[in-house]
Amino acid sequence: MKGIKIILIVISMSVLSCKKEAGVGGTSTITGKVYVKNYNVNGNILQSEYYGPEEKVYLVYGNHSVYDDWMRTGYDGTYQFSYLFPGDYRIYAYSRCDTCQSGVEAIIQQITISSNHQLIEVPDIIIKK
Repeated sequence: MKGIKIILIVISMSVLSCKKEAGVGGTSTITGKVYVKNYNVNGNILQSEYYGPEEKVYLVYGNHSVYDDWMRTGYDGTYQFSYLFPGDYRIYAYSRCDTCQSGVEAIIQQITISSNHQLIEVPDIIIKK
């Protein structure tokens, strides 16, 4: 009987001491907007600026090497990732890059959620088109 009590105590302590990592299932939210600067073909004359509808935004949990979630912005450039655990995150969108071989670069924002029930408002992600 004493052995069973010890096993139950060890199991209880291990369950209570488990720390959730960054990811979905929590109570916090990350929100922000994507702002677009639209340049001419040569990339030297700004033609228009606006909050970008239908822009893809990616979310990376912790130190993962690829994105874990993505969404498109709303009509006003807003995105929102909800139900997140405390932890470190990266949010990014792709921007035109005239000096990159691929023609695009990721514009990355680092975010830390430090506690439950947080609403993190990210500064605008400014991309070039």
